[in-house]
Amino acid sequence: MNANLRDGINFTSKLTLRRAGNMVKVIGSYLYSRLTRRPVHKGMPISISFEPTTSCNLRCPECPSGLRSFSRPTGMLEEGLFKKTIDELQDTLMYLLFYFQGEPYLHPQFLDLVQYASSKHIYTATSTNAHYLTEENARKTVESGLDRLIISIDGTTQATYQAYRVGGQLEKVIEGTKNVIKWKRQLRSKTPHVIFQFLVVKPNQHQINEVQKLAHELGVDEIGLKTAQIYDYEKGSDLIPTIDRYSRYVKQAGGSYKIKNKLLNHCWKMWHSCVITWDGKVVPCCFDKDGHHALGEVAKGSFKALWHGKAYQQFRSALLGSRAEIEMCKNCTEGTTVWA
Repeated sequence: MNANLRDGINFTSKLTLRRAGNMVKVIGSYLYSRLTRRPVHKGMPISISFEPTTSCNLRCPECPSGLRSFSRPTGMLEEGLFKKTIDELQDTLMYLLFYFQGEPYLHPQFLDLVQYASSKHIYTATSTNAHYLTEENARKTVESGLDRLIISIDGTTQATYQAYRVGGQLEKVIEGTKNVIKWKRQLRSKTPHVIFQFLVVKPNQHQINEVQKLAHELGVDEIGLKTAQIYDYEKGSDLIPTIDRYSRYVKQAGGSYKIKNKLLNHCWKMWHSCVITWDGKVVPCCFDKDGHHALGEVAKGSFKALWHGKAYQQFRSALLGSRAEIEMCKNCTEGTTVWA
């Protein structure tokens, strides 16, 4: 069976009547809100991202973790806080991504958290730089029930790879990938669905065919070509690809750059998902790296009350009114191509 089809079937298998009913509520609320310009919400999130840690072993140039540039503290997600939230959301939640900032495998109980969520029949995923996929961690990853493993591999030679993944070793990425695929076969497991994520930037854009070939040789299930977010894109960057389809930005007549998509006054993410930081703050989406728009804390009450609370409704209302006036939205991918 095709790997993508198998992954799709696995995801669909997580669907229950309550989760399906919740999806209908969320989609209906979103469409009604767009039509009326009023922030109506009747459901609960379909997906969430939980941040295991802000710590990272690499120093990628467009990442707050890599740059050590956070204004918020670095720390590790507490097991009790995580379980409390999952217990509340388990009946309606379909998709759980263990990632926001940082390297998830640096959390000492990371795979225990995955196993807990998997036991609730929630589709689980994570994104990693693969430097900690030792034989033991690879086996535990497969045994944890993780459904999707996204491995960042942004080059097929060490020189190209480290142009973005500063401090990283391509050899470790390939070794870690081999370890996971080996244990999938030994344990006769269909999961995790292994994806090579290739962040297309100018230094590596010539290696797209090579990374596709490498993925096939290693037995990776899928290759994803991702466009890169550049923070100070207006004046250009050495990372912006010259191949237009792989860039989120377009060069203007005067030499400056602008984001391709229009800032339309709606945002699907604000109706179907959210991000929870390692210390329990709920932020609107993955573009709020520093948590400037925290809308509540899961430790201080029920998630449901927070999700339907005044702060969330005010933020949704602001988006429907003028998304361009919210600073973090100005470099947002809503409406543009992320996966090329």
